[in-house]
Amino acid sequence: MKEPLRKFIEKFDTFKQEEINAIVENTQVEFFKKGSILLREGEVCEKCYFVLSGCVRQYQLVDGVEKTTAFFTEEQAAVLYSSYMNRKPSEHYLACIEDCILTTGTREQEQQLHKQYPKLEYLVHTLMPHDYLKIQERLSSLINHTPEERYLILMEDQPELMNRVPLHQLASYIGVTPESFSRIRKRILIKQKA
Repeated sequence: MKEPLRKFIEKFDTFKQEEINAIVENTQVEFFKKGSILLREGEVCEKCYFVLSGCVRQYQLVDGVEKTTAFFTEEQAAVLYSSYMNRKPSEHYLACIEDCILTTGTREQEQQLHKQYPKLEYLVHTLMPHDYLKIQERLSSLINHTPEERYLILMEDQPELMNRVPLHQLASYIGVTPESFSRIRKRILIKQKA
């Protein structure tokens, strides 16, 4: 189960083989079945997850309706930073929408690993700005683009989600109803065929 973690770390020229072996050995990896809830609204995010395989969805309940705010797939951190870093109750849920293999670690475990392997802390801090950039781009998309443009952005940036995520969750993610999502898909398919 830890082989994807090893392959991910090996992508970076930063680590010696013995460091990679030690980091992999000291990192907890867990399997979660499809439908598992990793975090509920109101709970403090005690763990940071990193997706080795599968897909995790972040969502909120608004007047009893699920509003999808993010998807995390392979080689992405699935963590609610404001809750995790500040120990505040989460405003979101994290749920596995596929069977998932995730690294799991508490803030204390993470700090211990960073103390032992300072290069790992550097790697994490190098990857975090990428997460923030994605969030900024997502907010900009919701504010500045039409639903059809958001659909096209999703197709360009994360086309694999179309085959992995239920359509009603994709609709929620781009901020439309499932019916509107179907109409948008149909219009775009017609344009592509023309």
